[in-house]
Amino acid sequence: MEKQDLLKDVIQHIDITTFDSTTLIDAMRKMSFSSRDTAVATDILMRTLSEKDTLSVLVLAGSTSAGGCMKIYADMIKYKMIDCIVSTGASIVDMDFFEGMGFKHYIGRQDIDDNDLRDMYIDRIYDTFISEEDLQVCDHAIKEIADSMKHGVYSSREFIREMGKYLQAKGKKKESLTQLAYEFDVPIFCPAFSDSSAGFGLVKHQWENPTSHVSIDSVKDFRELTLLKMFCGESGLFMIGGGVPKNFVQDTVVCAEVLGVELPMHKYAVQITVADVRDGACSSSTLKEASSWGKVNTAFEQMVYAEATTVVPMMISYAYHSKIWEKREHKRLAKIFTDYTQDQILEKSKTFVK
Repeated sequence: MEKQDLLKDVIQHIDITTFDSTTLIDAMRKMSFSSRDTAVATDILMRTLSEKDTLSVLVLAGSTSAGGCMKIYADMIKYKMIDCIVSTGASIVDMDFFEGMGFKHYIGRQDIDDNDLRDMYIDRIYDTFISEEDLQVCDHAIKEIADSMKHGVYSSREFIREMGKYLQAKGKKKESLTQLAYEFDVPIFCPAFSDSSAGFGLVKHQWENPTSHVSIDSVKDFRELTLLKMFCGESGLFMIGGGVPKNFVQDTVVCAEVLGVELPMHKYAVQITVADVRDGACSSSTLKEASSWGKVNTAFEQMVYAEATTVVPMMISYAYHSKIWEKREHKRLAKIFTDYTQDQILEKSKTFVK
């Protein structure tokens, strides 16, 4: 088979505004196993969204953006369901920014020899294909952004904001997650930012500018995200997968305590994962376990053991059709890093002391 034969059927990202899952989720609430867990998790998400001052955080790991959920996450920004994002670099750069540049993910197969795929420069994510040549264009776009910036140290949030600005000017797809986050001042943090196409572009940028260049500071990420928790107080986490983003956002409570500020644990928490809890890893650790570390309150938490593309569309369709988001506002939290000093945020955090 030729490359064009394999890269012809485009992944269609599901549109949660086109179907109403309310009846289904309501029915699942009276069922058992993963169905009831999904309904309970939806109710917890609804609690988060019902409190307009509560920080709503989308936490992304895995490849659901490539697998058809990309528009869901963009719509969560558009419809005021999330105020902040903590993600892997792959979800933001290799998937969302990649499509914002006009490239596509394709319906693939598992029964093709991966050596043949390599010869054709096709990358495989389970049953999804991507053109490696397109990804390399994305790498170079990251380098172009870095080359245009004043050399210095940035948080991933600051750099991703420049990516959104870039897409606004040069992007070929409307309403990508990265561009919408820029337009609505939604901060995006990627604590392992270089573990993505961004890493290749930034390495090339630094290779060509060895003594003066753009660098990403993950410690600054952690400080900024902790400041965000200190600024907002109460928070709810909607977590797809686990990994670094999950632990990074949960640790803000502990980090604030190290700084001498005793904030409330994350009030609401949902995690959708297929990871096995028995290996002791953070990706699979239960939210009840996180409570022992002082991270998550156990009053409103729910683990959903399911592959996320099967349940996230139902949950967010339910939230959309409830119209609960109409009472919320775009918090534009990216502005706190320019409009407030660290001391002002610290003073505000005292009103949230547990």
